[in-house]
Amino acid sequence: MAEIQANAVKGVLVETLGLDGEADGMHPGTPLFGSLPELDSMAVLEVLLALEEQFGITIEGDDVTGDAFETLGSLTDFVNEQATR
Repeated sequence: MAEIQANAVKGVLVETLGLDGEADGMHPGTPLFGSLPELDSMAVLEVLLALEEQFGITIEGDDVTGDAFETLGSLTDFVNEQATR
């Protein structure tokens, strides 16, 4: 599977969380959990489901840590790790 790029992951975040106004300023170093009010614990579940659907991956609950949602780059790395399983 080809590497999933940060822009693709950003697209899922923007669509799932309704971040249209913030999309242009998002880059791999953009902080996520704790910095985006839209990304609360319930929204994390919605984002995980959307990532699974968008990229055809399965994410096990035990694999999800707070570190995965630290930045857009860390979330992209996490998605790529899940895609190679």
